[in-house]
Amino acid sequence: MTAPSPDRPLSHTERTRHRRLREQGSLDRAELDAVLAAGFVCHLGVTVDGTVMVVPTVYGSDGSTLYFHGSVASRSLVASPATTVCVTVTHIDGLVLARSVFEHGINYRSAMIYGVPRLVTDEEEKLAGLRCLTEQSAPGQWDYARRPSRKELAATALLALSLDEASLKIRTGPPDDGDTPDAELGLWAGVLPLHTSWGPLEPAPDLAAAVTPPPHLVRRGGAAA
Repeated sequence: MTAPSPDRPLSHTERTRHRRLREQGSLDRAELDAVLAAGFVCHLGVTVDGTVMVVPTVYGSDGSTLYFHGSVASRSLVASPATTVCVTVTHIDGLVLARSVFEHGINYRSAMIYGVPRLVTDEEEKLAGLRCLTEQSAPGQWDYARRPSRKELAATALLALSLDEASLKIRTGPPDDGDTPDAELGLWAGVLPLHTSWGPLEPAPDLAAAVTPPPHLVRRGGAAA
């Protein structure tokens, strides 16, 4: 794996150039890291057998490489080894409600990563990549649960994609129609925030009563209902 380089700016390419709403765009690697750290599900755009597919899948980032499950993409890579994919990660932070429907919008953070992924075949890197995925969604779970066996590793398609060619768009704040004639309509305007949180743990129905959840899950989701 390549060592993370958080101080190196993201590449400015034709694909990452911001054409619309440029004020919301960013090529800041630290902002990319923050967007990726805030989630664990991405959408992978790839061409398979001549058809464009967008597939949701889990991911993990180590600061320089994005690891993700990709059986569909790995099949595409076998057929076309130089195939470029696009991975997106989006977080919705609220609805921006203006006086006019035309001015409505969304507060959001979104990253797009372009590149040719590689299929991870080295066992040590595959384990490290799978740990990255696991810890991204449930920190502490990798050291708690059983690790993958060799057979399971062989059956798992893990792909690695460089974060060098990526761009972001981020919108924050209220509607910006306060200096327009719509401000005189006497209508409410503002932001309806959206917050996502974990709920209480729900034990498996066949779980023995003596088995209690580990501390890292209790801290994340709260005591079991």
